[in-house]
Amino acid sequence: MKTKELAANAKKASYILATANAADKNRALLAMAEALERRSAEILVENAEDVAEGRKNGLTPALIDRLLLDEERLRGMAKSLRDVAVLADPIGEVVAGWKTPEGLEIQKVRVPFGVILVVYEARPNVTVDAAALCLKTGNAVILRGGSDAYRSNRILAEAIAGAAIEAGLPGDSVQFVADKDRGALLELLQMKDQIDLVIPRGGEALKEFLLENSKVPVIYAAGGNCHVYVDEAADLKQALAITINSKCQRPGVCNAAETLLVHEAVAAKFIPVVVNALNERKVKLYGDARTREIVGDAEVKVARATDKHYATEFLGMEMAIKVVEGLEEAVEHINHYGTGHSEAIVTRDLNASRRFTEAVDAAVVYVNASTRFTDGGVFGLGAEIGISTQKLHARGPLALREITSTKYIVTGKGHVR
Repeated sequence: MKTKELAANAKKASYILATANAADKNRALLAMAEALERRSAEILVENAEDVAEGRKNGLTPALIDRLLLDEERLRGMAKSLRDVAVLADPIGEVVAGWKTPEGLEIQKVRVPFGVILVVYEARPNVTVDAAALCLKTGNAVILRGGSDAYRSNRILAEAIAGAAIEAGLPGDSVQFVADKDRGALLELLQMKDQIDLVIPRGGEALKEFLLENSKVPVIYAAGGNCHVYVDEAADLKQALAITINSKCQRPGVCNAAETLLVHEAVAAKFIPVVVNALNERKVKLYGDARTREIVGDAEVKVARATDKHYATEFLGMEMAIKVVEGLEEAVEHINHYGTGHSEAIVTRDLNASRRFTEAVDAAVVYVNASTRFTDGGVFGLGAEIGISTQKLHARGPLALREITSTKYIVTGKGHVR
């Protein structure tokens, strides 16, 4: 199907979805969950081919982990569909209401955007999460996944679009861009009359490409160059556990920590311990001169860090370390190198935690907790399309309410001005 036809069909579907009731949308979501379970064997075969080709093409272990589907992950995707089905429908929700001195009744209510184009890389779960959230909010969705997950995305989109039809909603509510050529994406990005919003789910390069080429408004859910800062008042046992979890629990995701900042007052005590612990877990480390001096001639070595290391989202078992003079230097480093995703401080000092949360410019800021918690499901918001690292119109997890717009409904009694 040509991109113009695809976008036009999505626009038509969006008008029907905008007036669909909650019961119809929820029935479609439950049918989608059943379709994933019913077709799980087919989906896993297609995914295995993507994974095999990815390994052949030299994808890193972290990227293979993002790409890989198995029975457990498919069950998780089906569960996320059912979880979204039981959430309250935000469409029609009255955000605010009041009466003017003239007697006009004004309501500000939630409405769908219309058509959302979701552009993402090698993460098949985004196909399902994006479709679920868009359908629940009355938005038609156009899915443009990365070529590394092409087979997986295609069959997932086929399964959930078929389920939407079975439930009585338009099949064009969920559409997959089958053309791998970037030219098709560029065409879609010009269609501001058919497409209302673009959401990228990927790294900084994808974000910059869309910002440069899209005539359609973009809410970017981009990369995460996240930090853990260990303050002079930190509980060092907590700091060790938080650092290891933030880096190692799942290194290929955007909320994994990439740089460890350590206050100079605790550096001599903490750095040898954390370096050994990370080395045992096969994390390659890059440190500044003070970090390397502390490690010294110990068995564990730390490579020399450069600005490039501090600016890199590794998405793998690599991490940069820096000793800082204090909280202000840590904040300055984070605001310079960070991508506005998730940042953490470990401290028992209330004033330090307050200063950090106020000064750090990020969507999510943690006090004494791992950066790995940044997730719409974990936050109790249901599934998410991604984590917005910008400030307009939404920041943080892009869940149901974040992918809606609003309109004002004004009721009078023959009022004229």
